[in-house]
Amino acid sequence: MIPYKTIVKLDKNLPAPVYIQLCNQLISLIKQGTLQPASKIPGSRLMADTLNIHRKTVIAAYDELIAQGWLETAPAKGTFVNTALPIIKKQRIKESKNQPKKTKAAFHFKERPHLYRPDISTTAAGIITIDDGVPDNRIAPIEEISRVYRNIIKKSYNRKLLAYGSIYGNRELRETLADYLNESRGLNISAENILITRGSQMGIYLASKLLLADGKNIIIGKSNYRSANKTFAEAGGKLNRVSVDKNGLVTEEIEALCQQIPIHAVYVTSQHHHPTTVTLSAQRRMHLLELSQRYHFAIIEDDYDYDFHYNNAPILPLASGDSEGNVIYIGALCKIVAPAIRIGYLVAPQDFVDEAARYRRVVDRQGDALLELVMARMIKSGDIQRHSKKALKIYKTRRDLFCTLLKEKLDKYFEFEVPEGGMAVWVKLKKNISWDMVREEAIKHDLSLADYCWDSDEQETSKLGMRMGFASSTEDEIQEMIVRLEKTMTNLW
Repeated sequence: MIPYKTIVKLDKNLPAPVYIQLCNQLISLIKQGTLQPASKIPGSRLMADTLNIHRKTVIAAYDELIAQGWLETAPAKGTFVNTALPIIKKQRIKESKNQPKKTKAAFHFKERPHLYRPDISTTAAGIITIDDGVPDNRIAPIEEISRVYRNIIKKSYNRKLLAYGSIYGNRELRETLADYLNESRGLNISAENILITRGSQMGIYLASKLLLADGKNIIIGKSNYRSANKTFAEAGGKLNRVSVDKNGLVTEEIEALCQQIPIHAVYVTSQHHHPTTVTLSAQRRMHLLELSQRYHFAIIEDDYDYDFHYNNAPILPLASGDSEGNVIYIGALCKIVAPAIRIGYLVAPQDFVDEAARYRRVVDRQGDALLELVMARMIKSGDIQRHSKKALKIYKTRRDLFCTLLKEKLDKYFEFEVPEGGMAVWVKLKKNISWDMVREEAIKHDLSLADYCWDSDEQETSKLGMRMGFASSTEDEIQEMIVRLEKTMTNLW
């Protein structure tokens, strides 16, 4: 006898109807082998009395299970588990509310240890986090986004945007971005040169998959954006590192590598090198472009924070001087608007964009056409540009305060250069202690230092420098951040 009263748990307060709850639990008993094929099920009256529910509820559950093929009826005999079901080895009866969580798969799959990184999406209450330089989502232009979104969605003819659309992205956004990038960054492109992506990371991924299969060589800095490095490795590329100094990637080392091995791509964050924040000099920009033309490699230019330059106008990107079609220019609106606004773009020669779009089809079919149109209209109306200028002023004030306090309170512990732009400061330790020690001590003072700005093989760099973001913190939060950081360093020194 099966103890239905004990193992079947029904709750009238749950959203699911009681008869559906009973269905699901009887199915679980069949899947566990507790109820074998041809097993007789209690009659509707008996089951109703046992579970203290209405008989009509039991009848509805049995009818549903018969319709799904789990049960069958025999005239004048009763209701049975379908005899056509496979026999399952009987397992221990488990109470429905105490099902174990599935933490381990019962099948084999390929694991990718090189993609592991801690989840930093949540922080405990009272903890202040020094991130590696992200925008403040609290100043996002929510009202403007809502207004434009409502104006678009209330028009019935825009419902076509809810259907499948172009794998290249919304046409109006591509055309608008072409005009915007030509005007603001000195590019010379059309909509056919643009693929809309879900942020810059998708652009890096697509470029990597097309360029680096079968162990092709890519050059990166000895310190470099960690997520990009993982993407290149996942694509099958072989990473070759060159030095980074106060003028960015050392292009003389790139030239030397080109003379030794075939190079297929160079990755560069030319405006503000990640993680050190230095700007690639004009001389090295020209040299890198000349090398790409001579040795026929692609330049993946990740211009992640072009719009945030505080002291003077930003240097135009490499893509603006690309006359031969060697540069793949990647950017996003996420940094300007908010991280959750996953709208980015990949700019490249048309044949490369076509191939990237075809590959994107099997990864993510298409983006959010409605949101893409919202962004197009906000660029056209100037909303994005106005918000960018507002954010620039706020972040400059925060940068100045953060750097001033670092100098005043922590000068004997750290050395740094005030960055010309971006959202983070590259900070080095003056004493031979590790950042791991700093991180462990900091948490005692409710201060969290993010650990995601270098690779595990960048040992020398990881001992010396760390990106400390200021953009996402208010002035009061920066003040408190420095107080806790000073307590941390005082205890360690």
